[in-house]
Amino acid sequence: MPKAHRNNDSRVCGAKTTVQNQSTVFVNGELWAVDNSFNNHGQGGLIHSGTTVFVEGKNVIVHAADNSRPDNLCPQGAPHCNPATAQGSDDVYGYDKGSA
Repeated sequence: MPKAHRNNDSRVCGAKTTVQNQSTVFVNGELWAVDNSFNNHGQGGLIHSGTTVFVEGKNVIVHAADNSRPDNLCPQGAPHCNPATAQGSDDVYGYDKGSA
């Protein structure tokens, strides 16, 4: 099952997700990442994997692993050109009823 990806969860490039585009839904005390959440390397907006679960009108991000746009360190190496999710909640999942 795809785990909920949250603020401060790791990315494959070593960065941490920084949720700046929703402020109301928390998972294990951290904001649930939504579409286009950046990372602390700059940019690297996450791209949802197709879930139809929404927070504040934006698709949630899950560690499926969901892909992302390049971050500001992309010229330095491949992990930064798709700093996908690398971590998620151990007990909260985000999936559609039809995919369970």
